[in-house]
Amino acid sequence: MPTLSLIKPYSSTQQALGHGRVQKIVLAAALGLSLVACGKGGNGSGPGAGAAPPPAEVGVVTVSQGDVGLVTELPGRLEASRVAQVRARAAGILQKRLFREGSDVKAGQPLFTIDSAPYAAQVASAKAGQARAEANLAQASALAERYKPLVAANAISKQEYANAVAAQKQAEADVAVGRANVQTASINLGYAAVTAPISGRIGRALVTEGALVGQGEATQLAVIQQINPMYVNFTQSASEVMKLRSGLESGQFKRAGSGQAASVRIVLEDGTEYDKTGRLLFSDLTVDATTGQITLRAEVPNPTGNLLPGLYVRVRLEQAQATNAITLPQQAVTRSAQGDTVMVVGEDGKVSPRTIKIGSAKGNQWVVLDGLKTGEKVMVDGFQKLQPGATVKPVPWQPAGTAPAPAASASAPAAAASAAAK
Repeated sequence: MPTLSLIKPYSSTQQALGHGRVQKIVLAAALGLSLVACGKGGNGSGPGAGAAPPPAEVGVVTVSQGDVGLVTELPGRLEASRVAQVRARAAGILQKRLFREGSDVKAGQPLFTIDSAPYAAQVASAKAGQARAEANLAQASALAERYKPLVAANAISKQEYANAVAAQKQAEADVAVGRANVQTASINLGYAAVTAPISGRIGRALVTEGALVGQGEATQLAVIQQINPMYVNFTQSASEVMKLRSGLESGQFKRAGSGQAASVRIVLEDGTEYDKTGRLLFSDLTVDATTGQITLRAEVPNPTGNLLPGLYVRVRLEQAQATNAITLPQQAVTRSAQGDTVMVVGEDGKVSPRTIKIGSAKGNQWVVLDGLKTGEKVMVDGFQKLQPGATVKPVPWQPAGTAPAPAASASAPAAAASAAAK
């Protein structure tokens, strides 16, 4: 019985076709490998083989020297230049208030009235006593004048004449006492009308009409503060003051303002700078034993009354100027316990660290007193691009948000070329 095969053998024609298809696949693969080898430049002479990367660009600033003001920013508090407490020096009932609370008053301006009837009566009584003393003086003087020729003629005893002269002198003393009593009573009467001791801005009234004041003590009625000019009190470290004085004596620093008082600027709580410049009045001679601080006081004009007593502010004080000093952005300086250093870019593009001496801060910059020379280039950014032993390409540093316009214009042709290639 014949056996049936489920697999049909290829015909000769089909075998020929399959063999040709395999040959085509092998040829295509060989062609692809040859193209890849040509593109890579198998002999090592291709354009990208062995080319060194370009130097990394880093932002630098060129060192320049000059006189730089040493500005110190310290916390301070505003204070009225003059403060007067209005008190009742006469006892009595407060009858009337004569000012508007929170207004400006002048020295001598009436503020309150106190019941003056008792004091007016005292003045009248004192005047009457003075008149009686003057009458007694006239009588004693007449008697002494009448006895004078009589004692010369031995018509009366010398003792009687001496008594008459003594009575005259006693009457003169009584008149003087009477005059003093009148003056005292007049002063007390004047105290019944309370006036402003100084010019300034008066606050709220501390008592109301009908209150008994001055009974046993001088009752406080109101407070007047002179707020133009204003004082600002602040403290500075004693070590900083001593360092500044040492620099002035050695000639490293010179006094700001050509010997005049140091200038002071006020920074308000919102960060804005007050538009008027103040001047330093004095610095205390004693160092606070608990804090090691020295108290200073400055005077600031306040014509519009914008500055208020008790307000906390920041004080920018320029006490001196550093000669031949340098300013660097703070991000260019590395500060550590071992000292302050910067990275200097040489003419050959090599970067090397340099130790410098920092004076103080001026805004967002450090004042450099020593360690750099004019013309040297100091790195400000690009530190992450540094490689050991590699060279860099210094370019002028631009603060954040102030990128140079040429960079933007140079990128435009590149973008156009990229679009054309696509």
